[in-house]
Amino acid sequence: MVHWVLATRLSDVSESLDFEEFFRAQFPALVRALYLLVSDRSEAEELAQEAMARVFERWDRVRTMESPGGYLYQTAVNLNRRRLRRLAVRARKLLSLGAESGSARLPEEASELAEAIGSLSEGQRAAFMLVDWLGMTSEEAGRILRIAPASVRSRVHRARQSLRDRLGFEEERDG
Repeated sequence: MVHWVLATRLSDVSESLDFEEFFRAQFPALVRALYLLVSDRSEAEELAQEAMARVFERWDRVRTMESPGGYLYQTAVNLNRRRLRRLAVRARKLLSLGAESGSARLPEEASELAEAIGSLSEGQRAAFMLVDWLGMTSEEAGRILRIAPASVRSRVHRARQSLRDRLGFEEERDG
């Protein structure tokens, strides 16, 4: 009997839960939590908006769940994982450009740059591409590469120095 009364009260609360109220109550905290995850305010807001849109699409089912907020947070975390996987795929494609440095389609300067990037160690090249070309933070790149953010910064620093030395040396020789 107690279980039935409790279940009835929970379902009454869930059914009366309006999406607008849910949104107002959950959105600011979701953005803050995602900011801690991605370290970028606009990215956190975008992920939160996408998660809210997905919850809204399924609101009839979600509002009756034991924890609609938990479902929202899990949706947001899954969206971030998907974003990181897409970025990793893009990074691998860009990294393969460095390996194909002899491409005839590239202008001479781009070919020299691709060759210089291809000469970097794999770790330096990966960190450099994620941070400098894709605009990730060292924390995001570290999660993808599975290394500490400080290691990412160190690799990027060494990669930049190596590229400056290599490209600067070639310019002096030509000039």
